Amino acid sequence: MEKKYVIGIDLGGTKISGALATVEGDIISQYTVPTKASEGELPVLGRIIETIEKVLEEGKAVVEEVKSIGIGSPGPLDTKTGVIITTPNLPFKNFKLVQPIVEKFGIPTYLDNDANAAAIGEYVFGAGKGTENMVFITVSTGIGGGAIINGKAFRGSTSNALEVGHMTLEQDGPICGCGNHGCAEALASGTAIGKRAKEAVTQGLKTSLANYENPGSYEVFQEAAKGDDVAKEILDKALTYLGICVGNVITSFDPEMVIIGGGVSQGGAVVFDKVKEVVKERCFETLAENCKIVPAGLGTDAGVKGAVALAILESK
Repeated sequence: MEKKYVIGIDLGGTKISGALATVEGDIISQYTVPTKASEGELPVLGRIIETIEKVLEEGKAVVEEVKSIGIGSPGPLDTKTGVIITTPNLPFKNFKLVQPIVEKFGIPTYLDNDANAAAIGEYVFGAGKGTENMVFITVSTGIGGGAIINGKAFRGSTSNALEVGHMTLEQDGPICGCGNHGCAEALASGTAIGKRAKEAVTQGLKTSLANYENPGSYEVFQEAAKGDDVAKEILDKALTYLGICVGNVITSFDPEMVIIGGGVSQGGAVVFDKVKEVVKERCFETLAENCKIVPAGLGTDAGVKGAVALAILESK
């Protein structure tokens, strides 16, 4: 039977998204399910398997027609053995993720860092098409990164390069899920913005965020746009830290483009204007002027389309 499809799985801290696509990258069907990470390793694995089954069913395809499966996951990972070593927002610890999927479906399966996969997706299908040196940064539940250097995915010696969310930005800053203090993820992610909102309400600060039972980053963006001073301050601090993170990446890699995706990037101009302002202040002029900072071309689908791109590239 002709192998005319691939499957991409984006494994995230809050949701698992899957897509069945042609080997050219055209999406046939998609399915998303909550991760429910707190339930543990095997239930999350079960939901990944469910997602694969659903995209096959909805795409009216059978296992024998699928050439490969690509999975993007937060790291650190051992991509050679298909093992998730550990990750702050998921329950896996030295967990063999690829093996049970291969045993279940008999399809070659490739695991990579989710941000690497998204970077590959943006390079192949999205905003980075036509570049030679680009960095992708995703800012949502956590912060991750991936890079294309001289036209090739840059993974580092253990395939865990560009864990930009765990770059220390403040020595004695808030504790991060990884155990370190002051990581970019603990200061500038959607989760961090939500935490600052809840702290402001708990402290009794005069803010419209108190009107929400459980304010998160979305509510902070909303109330800041309406002029709430506390929400504006939370957002300004978080986006300043994000700008510092982006500036450090530009200084390190001198890319043509930095692409920012993930839920926080949906904040639009307020996000990109602040990041560009901070980069201009902190980077060498030549580096800052050479580098475009743009939204992800694949939008919130960057993760799953990146996993599709990973499946296509790895199976060639």
